[in-house]
Amino acid sequence: QFSAGPLAFFCPTPLRLRQLHSKMPARRGSLLGALVAGAALCQTSSWLSAFAAGGGAVPRRELIFGAATSALLVGPLAAGAVEACKDGANNCYSSASQPGRNFVAPWSWPVGTSKGDAIKALREVLEAYPKEGQGDVDQGGWSLAVDELATKGYARLEYLSGIGNFARFFNGGKPFVDDLEVSVGDSSVSVRSSSRVGDSDMAVNTKRLNYLAKSLAAKGWTTTQVAAL
Repeated sequence: QFSAGPLAFFCPTPLRLRQLHSKMPARRGSLLGALVAGAALCQTSSWLSAFAAGGGAVPRRELIFGAATSALLVGPLAAGAVEACKDGANNCYSSASQPGRNFVAPWSWPVGTSKGDAIKALREVLEAYPKEGQGDVDQGGWSLAVDELATKGYARLEYLSGIGNFARFFNGGKPFVDDLEVSVGDSSVSVRSSSRVGDSDMAVNTKRLNYLAKSLAAKGWTTTQVAAL
């Protein structure tokens, strides 16, 4: 006979899963993976226990709970969706933030443009960003850390700022790393640009976003400029 044993003590309810998700940092990484895997293991344990106790039949409440858990995991935790900025952040903009100082409006491509062509145009603009930086920011270059534009409409780029003496004095000789995320929707692109450490970003994210937005606007996209934080 199967027994969940002590595992049941650690199995979160759907409400608890949502609470944990809301408290996660923007870059969840392995923490999110562990939560999803743990939820799946807990649900398997629950079903097996119910199967053994009921002589092979799983009670309806177990099936309902399973469906709720699945909906939870594929809903707000969907891959590629950008996160909102922390309230009051001085180094972050996001299309998922509430309208205000941290909000950046999604970039909308021209009516009549296919999603595939929009992704192509977006890639061209992202890859055309100067490797030597611009406007005295991102002088350490950039790299495409995650490229899922063709399959999931999502990409994450890493930009290096604060090189030279600035890095030596303020970050142990290492350049500051910023992240830019883009997530392609049905008619627009949600975006998030943020610094990993520190408080003020010295307008780095502002200049980066405005440069990219201006480049897309030149291709007929509807974009807005953001004000410095």
